[in-house]
Amino acid sequence: MLPRSTGTARRAVLAATAALLAFTALPATAEAAPDPLTRYHRQHLTWKSCVLGADDTTGKELEQAGARCADVTVPVDYSDPGGRTLTVAISRIRATDTERRVGPLLLNGGGPGGPSLGDAPWVRKAMKDVAARYDVVGVDPRYIGRSTPLDCRWPTGSAWRGAGEDRAGFDRMAAFSKSLADRCRTHAGDALPHATTRNTARDLDVIRAALGERQISYLGYSYGSYLGEVYTSMFPGRTDRVVLDGVIDPARYSARLWRGVEPANQHALGGWASWAAARDGAYGLGRTRGEVLATVERVRAAAARTPLRLGDHRLDGHVMPIVVLNGLSQHNDAAYGDFAQGVRDMLRASRGQRVTPSPWLAGVLEFVLTGTDSPYGSAQTAIVCGDNAAPRDPDVYWRDVQRSRAEDPLFAPVTNNLNPCTFWDPPREPPTRVRSDVPALLVSATGDPRTSHEGARAVRAMWPSSRLVTLKGADQHAVYGVYGSACADGAVNAYLATGRLPARDIGCTARAGGSAG
Repeated sequence: MLPRSTGTARRAVLAATAALLAFTALPATAEAAPDPLTRYHRQHLTWKSCVLGADDTTGKELEQAGARCADVTVPVDYSDPGGRTLTVAISRIRATDTERRVGPLLLNGGGPGGPSLGDAPWVRKAMKDVAARYDVVGVDPRYIGRSTPLDCRWPTGSAWRGAGEDRAGFDRMAAFSKSLADRCRTHAGDALPHATTRNTARDLDVIRAALGERQISYLGYSYGSYLGEVYTSMFPGRTDRVVLDGVIDPARYSARLWRGVEPANQHALGGWASWAAARDGAYGLGRTRGEVLATVERVRAAAARTPLRLGDHRLDGHVMPIVVLNGLSQHNDAAYGDFAQGVRDMLRASRGQRVTPSPWLAGVLEFVLTGTDSPYGSAQTAIVCGDNAAPRDPDVYWRDVQRSRAEDPLFAPVTNNLNPCTFWDPPREPPTRVRSDVPALLVSATGDPRTSHEGARAVRAMWPSSRLVTLKGADQHAVYGVYGSACADGAVNAYLATGRLPARDIGCTARAGGSAG
């Protein structure tokens, strides 16, 4: 979910070198100190097939789209560029209109923890004709996907849980969160200090240089918007066209990043409930919006009393709200139908019936209740905790949960709850001070349940040089190339084609049923 200079470490190296030169009294015409990152910037990239094996669906999709893949070497620790290294995996679909080529467009699909190496084909499709003028570059950030991994060997793919109904339940979640933090120290302790957004931004700049480019363009979704804010601030002047979709307000990006999204999720849940009520014959969740919402509350209360049996899984009150949050991010019939089937399964389980969960629900349960996606959750949490310090007193969270529970018993015990950051080591660097002069095109839906529209408006206000494209009336997270708005997609593509921001902010209206034009 949810930009100073190139970093104190590099400046320190250059300062130390300059002091040595002064001590040895070299003549004024002596050459400047060498850049300690030169060997990374000038590395030769070996482009190869993206297919890793017979079952590699992502690789096959990339190959079909004409992509090639490479590994970029970067330092683990930018304050010690001569030390250990890791690799960052990238894909590239080259521009075909070489005469009007703009340059590379680097992608980040969010998370943190989400791989983006496989995103180039669908992004290129969304770009339509303008895609021919770009090298579209997918990136798996450090410690993610095909890059050097970070895996704390967790029994879950998500560090987030609800606080439970009482202090005993909260204390169980505190112990759970501490156990996750301890596992990370045990199994990935050497990597944790270097899993940060600032280091990911530094990696992007190494990629830029290794590609032989003076500037990059950038498309970032959700957390990727924050990464874009950090990169443009750490490396001013090195971006051409910047699109941030699902915009995070950097002032609100923290280890407690869920706080503040409750109203948007309540709104999204209500919109889905109206949709489900109109299809009561198919799902049996209630004939009115109120009845459907009451069904969700009954399921929540039942899971809090006794874990629900769903196939091989047991769903308790700590996890049930996480399932609901997973069901609320896409505003379309297919996503609404998947979520409705999942709620129907949970409702049947709450009545004591034996239930084989639907494919969507089975996937969410596997993600949350098994270690299948441990690398995702490990990397996500390491980055969030490595970027910002969290309050270390569990009572801070308990008081916040208790204050908010009465108004919102479903979401507030999740958004205000503690997580492994409570038990994490302090970050090595302070958060980036985001610049206020960045030209960028911002994209946001008014009902975004992940990165609220208020965040996009805040960034628009702090960046007078930006413009905001707003999709009105959609409870949608990620708009460009995802939702299907010709208005929003057209605004982004016009900017990518010309490099000129719109003269004013643009409003696009969602149509009934979740489609847009």
